[in-house]
Amino acid sequence: MNMNFGKVAILCGGYSAERDVSLMSGKAIYKALISKNIDACLFDIKYNNICELKSLGIKRAFISLHGRYGEDGIIQGALELIGIPYTGSGPLTSSLCMNKIITKYIWMQYNLPTPAFTIFNKNTKSDFYKKSFDFPVIVKPASEGSTLGILKAITINDLKHAIDQALLYDKEILIENFIYGRELTVGIINNGINDINILPIIEIITPNNNYDYEHKYFSNETQYFCPASLDKYIYDKIINFCELSYKIFKCEGSVRIDMILDDKNEIWLLEINTVPGMTEHSLLPLAAQASGLSYEDLCIIILSSASCKYNKIINKN
Repeated sequence: MNMNFGKVAILCGGYSAERDVSLMSGKAIYKALISKNIDACLFDIKYNNICELKSLGIKRAFISLHGRYGEDGIIQGALELIGIPYTGSGPLTSSLCMNKIITKYIWMQYNLPTPAFTIFNKNTKSDFYKKSFDFPVIVKPASEGSTLGILKAITINDLKHAIDQALLYDKEILIENFIYGRELTVGIINNGINDINILPIIEIITPNNNYDYEHKYFSNETQYFCPASLDKYIYDKIINFCELSYKIFKCEGSVRIDMILDDKNEIWLLEINTVPGMTEHSLLPLAAQASGLSYEDLCIIILSSASCKYNKIINKN
């Protein structure tokens, strides 16, 4: 593998509610790249202008930004304009996958299973709460990550409260039928040269099935089983769904796809993460380790996939 990457900027921090997680990921990536003798630096877009990357001699950008301005296509578009190759998917794919509602509509077009849902936004009619809901439901901001703003509702009062909380993060809210079952996630990596590599499936088990922000990044009570114990036909079906999703959305680099396996062994796709977390508690590094990849080697593979999507010629200036 060519290790002549030039000077690499790890884009982290930013403006979103996931800023702290992004900083943790960025620092871990920086440590890994430095250990591989890569000329790397941390670049917090909240305090540094993205246009400065050129004057700093940056040849590649490792995107470690989560949420808005990092995972939604905006930073990807900016990097396209200034001609700096970057990790992960392009602007369109990033934008589509960031919005959980649009992601679900596209899955439905391809007859891929995703829980039934309704939407709450500024155009929602005043009689919304008079509707008949199939409780319990999960209330989520349409374009937020790290389980931020997500609450379970089992009554109308719960629903009102959950929507109020979700509105703190987004103007559009997804209200999704709650699926009882096993929480699974699948990491996918691609170095930009070979076929996609689907990593071992992870099962996540938390106290009271509450995989919230605290349990995702800080709790030692959360248990991860990798590879998950699954019958072969279910395992293969999950892999097929994930590979198809990766191709439908034209993903590039690394992604992570979350899902639920219910008690009837039916699979329900939940969301696609185009900039998976890279903290010590993150799932993509865990799956990579189970497949024999060290954290450092995972970072190198992700970095090697960096490119400008609309202009595949690597910047030579």
